Amino acid sequence: MSDGRLSTAAGQLARLGFRDVERSTAALERIGPHADVLMHLGSVAADPDQAAWYLADLADRVDERDAMLEAVASDEGTAMRLLGVLGASSALGDHLLRHPEHWRDLTDPTLGSTRPAAFHVRGRMLEAVGADPADETPVATLPDGEAVDVLRVQYRRLLLRLAARDLSHDVGVDDVAAELSDLAAATLEAALAIARARMGEAAESVRLAVVAMGKCGGHELNYVSDVDVIFVAEPAEGHDEVAALRAGTQLASHLMRICSDHTGEGTIWPVDAALRPEGKAGPLVRTLASHQGYYGRWAKTWEFQALLKARPVAGDLALGREYVEIVSPMVWTAAEREGFVTDVQSMRRRVIEHIPAAHADRQLKLGAGGLRDVEFAVQLLQMVHGRADVDVRWPTTLSALAHLTRGGYVGREDGAALDESYRFLRALEHRMQLAQLRRTHVVPTDEHALRCLGRAMGLRKDPADELERQWKRHKREVRRLHEKLFYRPLLAAVAKLPGDEVRLSPEAAQTRLAALGYEDPVAAMRHLEALTAGVSRTASIQRTLLPAMLEWFAESPNPDAGLLGFRRISDALGSTHWYLKTLRDEGQVAQRLATVLASSRFGTDLLQRAPEGVRMLGEDDGLVPLTREALDKEMDAAARRHDDPVEAITALRAIRRRELFRIAVADLVEDLDVADIGYALSDITSATLDAALTVATSAIEAERRAPLPTRMAIIAMGRFGGAELGFGSDADVMFVHDPLEGASSQEASRAAHEVVQELRRLLALPGTDPELAVDADLRPEGRSGPLVRTIESYAGYYAKWSAVWEAQALLRADPSIGDPDLRRRFRELIDPLRFPAQGIATDDVREVQRIKARVDAERLPRGADPATHLKLGRGGLADVEWTVQLLQMQHAGRVEGLRTTRTLDALEAAVEAELIGLADAQSLAAAWRMASGLRNAIVQVRGKGSDQLPRDTRERAAVAHIRGYAPGQSDKLVDDYLRVTRRARQVVERVFWG
Repeated sequence: MSDGRLSTAAGQLARLGFRDVERSTAALERIGPHADVLMHLGSVAADPDQAAWYLADLADRVDERDAMLEAVASDEGTAMRLLGVLGASSALGDHLLRHPEHWRDLTDPTLGSTRPAAFHVRGRMLEAVGADPADETPVATLPDGEAVDVLRVQYRRLLLRLAARDLSHDVGVDDVAAELSDLAAATLEAALAIARARMGEAAESVRLAVVAMGKCGGHELNYVSDVDVIFVAEPAEGHDEVAALRAGTQLASHLMRICSDHTGEGTIWPVDAALRPEGKAGPLVRTLASHQGYYGRWAKTWEFQALLKARPVAGDLALGREYVEIVSPMVWTAAEREGFVTDVQSMRRRVIEHIPAAHADRQLKLGAGGLRDVEFAVQLLQMVHGRADVDVRWPTTLSALAHLTRGGYVGREDGAALDESYRFLRALEHRMQLAQLRRTHVVPTDEHALRCLGRAMGLRKDPADELERQWKRHKREVRRLHEKLFYRPLLAAVAKLPGDEVRLSPEAAQTRLAALGYEDPVAAMRHLEALTAGVSRTASIQRTLLPAMLEWFAESPNPDAGLLGFRRISDALGSTHWYLKTLRDEGQVAQRLATVLASSRFGTDLLQRAPEGVRMLGEDDGLVPLTREALDKEMDAAARRHDDPVEAITALRAIRRRELFRIAVADLVEDLDVADIGYALSDITSATLDAALTVATSAIEAERRAPLPTRMAIIAMGRFGGAELGFGSDADVMFVHDPLEGASSQEASRAAHEVVQELRRLLALPGTDPELAVDADLRPEGRSGPLVRTIESYAGYYAKWSAVWEAQALLRADPSIGDPDLRRRFRELIDPLRFPAQGIATDDVREVQRIKARVDAERLPRGADPATHLKLGRGGLADVEWTVQLLQMQHAGRVEGLRTTRTLDALEAAVEAELIGLADAQSLAAAWRMASGLRNAIVQVRGKGSDQLPRDTRERAAVAHIRGYAPGQSDKLVDDYLRVTRRARQVVERVFWG
């Protein structure tokens, strides 16, 4: 260029990276004789157009404009720094337009080679507000309003110098973060000096230390971030504690406002004291003794994790060092505290839950493969191994990673890869935030923004696409290493692994396993050794699988059981061609398997009886319960393939076992509704009994060498009849038969009795599949009555002897198995009894209430807690079901919807008929659902049923986990149950007893 006119074509500008050629041409024309040189120098900026525009505007505002442009054009270092800042940060460009004289800071030739010392930065900040850096408690002398503005201007001025070094002189990301942290510390010191000036003599009554936490404390601050702090106060000599705490609180409050308030010069950043004891609910300032008492008694694991980075940065530094010396020993024993594992799991979930759904795949910080994955893994390794190894106690992530690698806790290649990826992600974070000095962690999708970001990262060829490619590569690497770092070294402790792997000592490996929640680390080591030893293909695949499996086990309630179960399943199936290949190639199968093994003794027992059930975990719709029709068809076919009744019943029980496993897994991983579980389990039981009745009938006919002289049906009763079975439920039934025409009644009864006995014998045979317990105690006259009756006998009994409680029991009777015509006739027989046209009489209502009162008084097991007994406790299943059943007996004669065996359906019908309010019905339904769900969860955890919420803390935590509660929330489960059942009990008091 010469004489203000372009000497090059617009095409040359485009080749140099300019996009808005017309506007940039105008800006370069304004620059004048030096435009050619500056155009070429500016072409390496992140956004050359932006650099040209800001430079032209800046030149117009600078005194001695031509001299400034001459100086920039004649010194390549100055030009690169100035244009680099203008092209990468509109926020700093705006700062230069407001304070054009600051461009001279970028002429300093030492910027490219010298990082300013922390004391130098502190001195410049204090001098700017008129405070003497040599004073122990410096006080600002500038007028208050002026001091606050000057603080902002000086902060931006020093930030400008740092950004210029960062963008133009290839400064390491760790050095940039450390310098940002030094600048923040100096800013806090200067703000404290202004706060002291505001308070005058009152400030002299307190020694106040400002302890940096988080990234500032770890010397790894971002360009834009909250600065996390904790305030510690002690009385100055001659002053009492009350006055000191009052003054310290005022000083701290002033400091926070001075930094965060918006003025004509903008703001700096928020000072966040939420990491203090008790968080925002706790006092802003505490004494040393108060801090020590809190951390010694009340602090959670995450609070000790935060203290890893505690560093005194302003105020009384000696007091701050005392604070760190007090809390540091607690940090390095936190891994031994009760609840460490659940706290760690909670922290991990908290990170995931804070990811905004709309930006999850673009999140640089919280997303999978983001900065948090690195930081969390490093900090967790520090907390586990830092007690025994002081060399890993570094507050800065990269330094800690280097020492973990040097100490053998992270493999050398893995450590180097993680270091590289973390540096890339932090550099990308810096460039994103520098653009507008805004706190952001969402990688943009706009092509222009990505292009500028890529160029700011030093990428010149296809910068937007190359940035995406590199970012995704580092994301994948971080996620892979995050999963591997904590778990893979455990394998190296027990097996010879190829390549550069961590060599943990057995003791260190056991420490790590204990931190993961394994109660028997020694046994866990034995299982790992058995699974991974040797050079076989099986051992090789296990070594690939186990890092992820161990992590999934650790996220579940019982990692010991998970690992033991995995070893047993692998012992049974490891030699098959499909087992390990399926787990390796289909991640969902492996994760589901880990969930079952470490959460459910019930599911694990089913799987160990038939390990090939693993296949189901990967099938399309593999966890969708089969319909009754499909079950009937499959069981009938299975029974027909065997002439021997024992073999036939074994085949039926195997199908039942498989379907129980299907539903148990669906309950664990698909969040299957508790009502749907009841329907599915009832269908399985009905299909099994239907097929078993056919097998038993055939067996008796073969023995008699004659067709059966009667037709038979089975009546489902209780929860079975209501299609509300749980995992631990027996099958309550009644047996009915109807002699064929011309058959002897006595002979027909004898034959029917033989069939029933054969049915029960076959189903109770010992075997690898779970027994189906058939309970006929709800029949007329109970255990003293005939096991099986004719339909005429039932009719005669009900006509003459039936009591109201038997009518109530028949509310759940479902003739669902056996001869269809006999089932229809039985239903026609009992409907008038259970659904009387005029409803039950007042005396019968009182009788139902009397029986319920007796049940409440006598049936609750000795020692059971009536508040948490799921069946007979206050607001539990019995309360809800008796209330619904009373409504049915009173009103089903005229309300057709009440003629159902299902509790929830009857409740819905009662609402539609306006027999009960919607809110009351919802309270009853919520209690019924919660109690039923907890019953199922207890069976999952224990492998057997119980109606009492577990008192054992580990069992209760496992039940809470299955019911969807986060680690450490088992008390919340109990609180929720008590609240739900209390509301239900209030409804029962009004509707049933009132």
